Amino acid sequence: MDSKKMKDILKSKLETTDRVFTFDAKKDQVRIESKSSKKGVTVSLPGIIAKWETEKERAIEEVVYYIEQGLQAFELNALEAGKEKNIFPVIRSTSFPTQTNDEVPFITDDHTAETRIYYALDMGTTYRLIDEQLMKKEGWEHNQIKEIAMFNARRLPTNLKEDSVAGNIFYFLNSNDGYDASRILNESFIKEMSHKVEGTIALAVPHQDVLIIADIRNETGYDILAQMTMSFFASGRVPITSLSFLYEDGDLEPIFILGKNKKNEKNK
Repeated sequence: MDSKKMKDILKSKLETTDRVFTFDAKKDQVRIESKSSKKGVTVSLPGIIAKWETEKERAIEEVVYYIEQGLQAFELNALEAGKEKNIFPVIRSTSFPTQTNDEVPFITDDHTAETRIYYALDMGTTYRLIDEQLMKKEGWEHNQIKEIAMFNARRLPTNLKEDSVAGNIFYFLNSNDGYDASRILNESFIKEMSHKVEGTIALAVPHQDVLIIADIRNETGYDILAQMTMSFFASGRVPITSLSFLYEDGDLEPIFILGKNKKNEKNK
């Protein structure tokens, strides 16, 4: 067994698309480095060869295990350090469970009389609501989670579609990223919209995949918003609330809009 052959054996067992394998012929060393963590393990080949002379395959298995453990630790640490950018707030109804099926409390904050703030760890195609068990495991604190989530919510795009109905303007945010309703927590964005509207600003989060911002310019606008919100609420995958909110100086106040009976109006 020579260094070149041992290098090839280790490379076949350890090389992946996320790792860089380097052979230093002068020093008779091999370095395996993780691309994600930018850290790696360097091993001396003569020592491994000497052990292989007496223990054969067991010697290779042992060094491979040692290297794998070191690389996985580096890669895991790199992943953990990047998790914070994937924490987002999510809006849920106050009737939504406050603990997991195993009775572990979710991390939550009050929002309105109709809604509550939960926090999610985005995992790409889905997300996991953060509970006390996950928080402790990651070494996070409640306030830390809240601050990071609100910061990340402000980074989300706020592209709007606009529609005009009976002299009222309705804006819809519907990016389907799981955090459309969460945009209601972007204070600077909502404040900017409040300056843009010409009438009264009202907001609605009927389900998690839509935020409605209404520029109410006449009484009919309230009825339209109520019907619109109820329709979205009934069809949403994760319903939140069929009520709308008036916005003023950072506060959200639920409004109860009773649709008018046009037929009765005519008979008056």
